Amino acid sequence: MNFVHTPEIITERLILRKFTVNDLDALFFIYADKEVNTYLPWFPIENMEGAKVLLEERYLKAYLKPQGYNYAVCLKQNNIPVGYVNVSMDDSHDFGYGLCKEYWHKGIVTEAGKAVAAQLRKDNIPYITATHDVNNNRSGNVMKRLGMKYQYSYEEQWQPKDFLVTFRLYQLNLDGKDSRVYKKYWNSSTVHFVETDM
Repeated sequence: MNFVHTPEIITERLILRKFTVNDLDALFFIYADKEVNTYLPWFPIENMEGAKVLLEERYLKAYLKPQGYNYAVCLKQNNIPVGYVNVSMDDSHDFGYGLCKEYWHKGIVTEAGKAVAAQLRKDNIPYITATHDVNNNRSGNVMKRLGMKYQYSYEEQWQPKDFLVTFRLYQLNLDGKDSRVYKKYWNSSTVHFVETDM
């Protein structure tokens, strides 16, 4: 099967597409916002030079690979990125997202995430995982709205910010194998447990 890296997806309100060099201002706006990036592992970028490096390292280089999903989330009316959805191609198939705060609470990440999950299912990606800091329940609510199920919690010394975080792992099996649980974080963390009130 021939894959297209980050195939464009159109939803009711959104265009999901690749980032380009024309998106530098929007990329800077998303990744420089301290509040948007509070619960993400990297530090907010500080200048346009940082945005150029980010575009090159996280997106343009990824687009050269045969398969992947690294989306700019754009509103249909102007096709300008207001967020992103990325799915890693390692064995975690980690599903990550970020959104400019002026667009929070509008269901945009849920709409984008459901569309990307449908594309992954079509491309025979067997499952996705996602993690969130226990202090960031809003992110967990997004995962639930995408149909993801809580599996377990674990501690990790998060890098590069270098502080201890308790994460919750959610998983969505796209191939019908509902009993599969991605155990890598469980196995690598000395502190792991299942919360019973989830």
